[in-house]
Parts: sequence; C-alpha cells; structure tokens
Amino acid sequence: MRANASDRSLGVNVAQNILDRVGSTSLLELRTVLPRSGARIMLKLESENPTGSMKDRIAVGMIEAAEADGRLGPGGAVVEYTGGSTGVSLALVCAAKGYPLHIVSSDAFSREKLDHMRILGADLQVLASDSGRMTEKLTRDMIEAARVITERVGGFWTDQLRNTDQFAAYHTMADEIIQQTGGRIEAFVQSVGTAASVRGIAERLRRHDPQITIVAVEPAESAVLSGGPTGAHKIDGVGAGFVVPLWHDRIADRIEQVSTEEATAMALRLARKEALFAGTSTGANVVAALRVAEHLGPDATVVTIMCDSGMKYLTTFVDRRRAA
Repeated sequence: MRANASDRSLGVNVAQNILDRVGSTSLLELRTVLPRSGARIMLKLESENPTGSMKDRIAVGMIEAAEADGRLGPGGAVVEYTGGSTGVSLALVCAAKGYPLHIVSSDAFSREKLDHMRILGADLQVLASDSGRMTEKLTRDMIEAARVITERVGGFWTDQLRNTDQFAAYHTMADEIIQQTGGRIEAFVQSVGTAASVRGIAERLRRHDPQITIVAVEPAESAVLSGGPTGAHKIDGVGAGFVVPLWHDRIADRIEQVSTEEATAMALRLARKEALFAGTSTGANVVAALRVAEHLGPDATVVTIMCDSGMKYLTTFVDRRRAA
C-alpha cells in the first residue's frame, strides 16, 4: 500500500533543501597536467555545488548571517553587484528562501551567468563594458548602481567586496581541504576577486600549519596587487582593477600574474587532458599552481580550486575559438 506523503520520513542521504547540498566538495589529484618536479596538484571541485560555483558557499553565509542579526527580514529585498557567479549563487539562495533579488552585472561577463540569474528569478541591471573587458571603471560603476538600487528598494546589500561574513564559509572549505589531504599540504593557490576566498582559506590553513605557502593569483594585464597599473582583462570573476578592501599584503607569501591568454589556454587544456571543464579563473589557478609546484620537491602537495563549471562560459569559449 502506498504511504501518504505525511507518513513518509526522509532517509539519511536525502536532502531536505537544495541549500543542504552546498559544500563538502571533492578533492581531485590531477593526472596529466603535472609539474616536472613531480609534486602533486590537488583541485578542489567547487563545480559540485548546486550552481556549479564556490560562490554558493558565501551566498548562503551572507544571507544567513543577515537573517540572524536582523539586517534581512522576511520578504526583504537583496541587492548585489557581481561578475556573475555570486549573482547566480544569490539567486539560488533567494529563490530557495523567497527573497526578491536585484542584481547589477555587465555584458563583460558570460551570457550563461546572466541567463541563469534571470531564470532563478533575479531582476538584472546590465551595464555596458569596454569591449567585453573587465576594468576598474566598470567595477566602480556596478558598485554605484547597486548603492542606488539599495536606496530605492530599501533592501539588504550583501556588498561582497566588503562583507566579512564570507570568511566563515571559506574557513569551512579550508577545514575540508585539511581533512581531505590528511593535513599534508605545502602550498595553497587561489585567484583574487574580492579576496575573501584566499584570505579566509589562508587564515584557517595557517592556523593548522603556519609553514603553508599561500599564493595569490591576479591577471597579468591588471596586476594591481603587485603594484602594477590597472588594466583590462577577460578572466571572469577576478581582478577588480584596484586593490579591493578585503585584501592586505600579509595574506599571501607571493603573488603570481597570469594573462587571459594563459588562463584560457589552461582551461581548455584541463578539459582535453583531465576531462575537467572549468572557467578561466580555474585556468589561472592551475597555471600558477604549476609554477609553484616546480619549486617544491616530488613529495609536495599543492592545492588550488576549480572555482566553477565551464558550462557557465560555454558561449564565451566558443566565441573566442571562432575569433582565433
């Protein structure tokens, strides 16, 4: 006899909410894209999160922190400016929790991300870019547009460029990395957007082992963290074009500069050689991880992040191949 829905109980492996599936992602050792030194490179597969992005972690963290302290009440609006991944993740969380979401983004970012946000119910304001490139002016224009919307709707602005509630989510990711590596890790590599991920993970890894080398990655065309001039690049989600508020010079032991061309080439190499389809920020991470690994011995382990799925950039990759 078929049981009534009210009589059913969920098994231990059945999620009760899509947000329960955020985090606890796999760590994978690369098999083909390897340094000559013989060191291991491990990739944290954040593409396993519900929207295919590490930003699902911080979207849950920022919203639930605001709920807890009263900044976001029942039915309140949420506002953010974003290159896309944070916006998609916020759209997921807001859809699951019933909050209206207002997003400021740009045509500099992938169409897939913009469409994904809309499908999940976000209201979008899309700003024009300089030939599809990320620049300091574009970042600042998006911030100002988000400020204006927040004043108009009276909503909660997550303000990812300054929001320290993100750190707890990245502390959790670091704990997962420590557990998955058995605590044996010589270096951690991560690209810098808001700087929350590299800062939060570095804090927790150093608490575990102060000797772990932390390496930040930025676009070579806009290497402002290294003291260079602001510039334009096409690595989605990183390189704001100015020194972001959450960054400080003590976060990283060194900074690696990776060009858009290098990052794109590596993203395609990962797809063909490792069957891992990721975005250009992941490509930049692996380029830098290979450089770091070359200076370490064969028993060393370097961990970096597969920030998101390449399906978020499918049109971008296809368009670049046609233009080549």
